[in-house]
Amino acid sequence: MADLLKKATKPEVHRGLEGVVVDETGLSVIDGSVGELRYHGYRIEDLARHADFEEVLYLLWYGHLPDETEYTAFVDEMASERTVNEDVLRTAEMLAESGEEPMAALRTLVSMLSAADPEADADPEDLDAARRKGRRITAKIPTVLAAFDRYRNGEEPLAPREDLGHAENFLYLLNGEEPDEVAAGIFDVALILHADHGLNASTFTTMVVSSTYADIYNAVTAGVGALAGHWHGGANQDVMETLIELDESGQDPIEWVEDAIDNGRRIPGFGHRVYEVKDPRAKILEEFSEDLAEESGDRKWYDYTTAVETHLLDERGLGEKGIAPNVDFYSGSVYYQLDIPIDLYTPIFAMSRVGGWVGHVLEYQADNRLIRPRAHYTGPEHQDFVPRSER
Repeated sequence: MADLLKKATKPEVHRGLEGVVVDETGLSVIDGSVGELRYHGYRIEDLARHADFEEVLYLLWYGHLPDETEYTAFVDEMASERTVNEDVLRTAEMLAESGEEPMAALRTLVSMLSAADPEADADPEDLDAARRKGRRITAKIPTVLAAFDRYRNGEEPLAPREDLGHAENFLYLLNGEEPDEVAAGIFDVALILHADHGLNASTFTTMVVSSTYADIYNAVTAGVGALAGHWHGGANQDVMETLIELDESGQDPIEWVEDAIDNGRRIPGFGHRVYEVKDPRAKILEEFSEDLAEESGDRKWYDYTTAVETHLLDERGLGEKGIAPNVDFYSGSVYYQLDIPIDLYTPIFAMSRVGGWVGHVLEYQADNRLIRPRAHYTGPEHQDFVPRSER
């Protein structure tokens, strides 16, 4: 083996799979140089303004936008799958009482949903069954997430309503009131914007798991786990906590930012592994953040974000370095203005991104190959084993 190691030529190593193309996909494409995102060829701006989240789910799972008949049937099917059984609700209550973090609770609850799925034992290679299971997972995540939040606040969960859209129903389950049209519409757009984004860490995780022909519950549960990390799904929470700190300081936003940078702090919500310019999703959420500010009469969160962005890009020169606001920089303040608890921001990310996870699982398993990369060995070439009694 030592001789083989000595003769082996060290391969080029791509840490983090930087620049490595591992598959083909028809779900989404990103042009980071100009800040463009498309789902199945449709511009994210057009989908955000003219479609709803259910239409985008259909697009990601079936490869085309639904006609009126397909849309109606799909919406009805989604709405009918929202209820969860009592065992899941009891688990949500137990997790809330124990002080569990929301993402950890969501991971547990998503995994538990499989126990009551009528097709839990379906052949993982049955893509139609996988699609139906994916639909059930997507429909039930808002129910379990809202139940968890209500339990930890000493309230009983509400029954999901089939007469409300996916986004509208979640806000109702969370707050106990039907949201107004503006709030429901903006939250629906936020779900659309986060539904898919190429082979990000959580999406690739779901694909790796599904490539073993583990079922879609295993894949989505793994995706939730990958999204929990702050280098992937937690940045929007970091942004809002930073803005609150700025607000409580009483300082001018520019002075506060300068002090933070001088103290070696990094302002969250800037920079992206793909985008070299402003994230197109950030542009859309910036507009909606202003709409919410105008409606409420409180512009401070919008003014803080725009002031910080302008300063960092123009005065600090981040724009010239290809560092610009990403979607998290504006999603945090949008969710805050919708009265969503800060620690639910990442679970809401999962509530949306599950659409992309399911879509990629279906796409990959249609022509499956076990994902099995290799690593270049750098350990000792040879060691003689010494029995434990002689060490």
